[in-house]
Amino acid sequence: MNSPFKSLSLAMAKGFFREKTTLFFTFIFPLMFLVVFGLLFSDSGTDRIKLGSVGDGPVVAALRETGAVEVERYDTLDAGLAEVRDGDLPGLVEVTGDRVVLHFAASDQARAGTVRGLVQGVTQELNVAASGQPPKFAFAATQVEDSSLKAIQYLTPGILSWGIAISAVFGAALPLVSWRRKQVLRKLRLAPVSTTTVLGSRLLVTITVAIVQAVLFVAVASLPVFGLALSGTWWLSIPVFLLGILAFFSIGMLVGAFCKTEEAASGAANILVLPMSFLSGSFFPIENAPGWLRAVSNVLPLRHMNDGMTDFLVRGKGFEALLVPCAVLLGFTLVVSFIASKVFSWEDN
Repeated sequence: MNSPFKSLSLAMAKGFFREKTTLFFTFIFPLMFLVVFGLLFSDSGTDRIKLGSVGDGPVVAALRETGAVEVERYDTLDAGLAEVRDGDLPGLVEVTGDRVVLHFAASDQARAGTVRGLVQGVTQELNVAASGQPPKFAFAATQVEDSSLKAIQYLTPGILSWGIAISAVFGAALPLVSWRRKQVLRKLRLAPVSTTTVLGSRLLVTITVAIVQAVLFVAVASLPVFGLALSGTWWLSIPVFLLGILAFFSIGMLVGAFCKTEEAASGAANILVLPMSFLSGSFFPIENAPGWLRAVSNVLPLRHMNDGMTDFLVRGKGFEALLVPCAVLLGFTLVVSFIASKVFSWEDN
């Protein structure tokens, strides 16, 4: 490592870690999203349907044993029906001897259908057992491992990619604008220091910061309260991680080349990265979005960084899944870096 490169890298690193606002928006701000969303959705997918019951018997006992519902007992029918009318319960099972009546809320047809199917199925099964006659149609249930993810498994790669994107874009754009405005770039050029040395040292600091971000994110997400579980091929996310840094660093270079003030650079960076985070599924899946919106998402670098990080950090995919995200991120980096190099200037005109 040559002396100018080392000196510039150390100076930039010291400047970065001295700036409290930068540290907050680089580490704490994205981590806040991980913690908040992680806590909000920590129980998603595990909630059981809540049913009320008045009376007791084999049907109520069988409903409890299914594990799909949580049965809450009420002393009177009026008390249970009041909860259904208020929207606090999707249904109430009234048991009087051998008679079973389901009172369900009509406002939520989806849950009403689920509740009705459960109660009717349990009742019919008990009727068959009581009659002693074998059922005409045989039924069996088997558990299938699907590819859906717990909330923290989905959120960690997405929010981490978004945090790295912010850090890389701002880490390239704001220093370039500031140094050009204060004529630091002009002095470096007269030193002389090559463009490669200046940008390379800044890129080294950006990569170092991103590594610290990644370690911090994974450490917090792996806490028992969140329960992140890394896959066996998590290390394959490293190429996607590095290419993602390069892609967003190139965006920062382009922003820094065009903007004249730090305020303009900050605004341009936010306009680019924030909408991209929603369109790329960093916070919520976009599989149910309109087709044209998914098409737009497929050309965004953050979408492919999200997908690549998710594929390897938590889905456990193999080498074959590297091709698309790496190719897109590398191609994006080359194109945007080329444009940025053509409009780059050492000092304001």
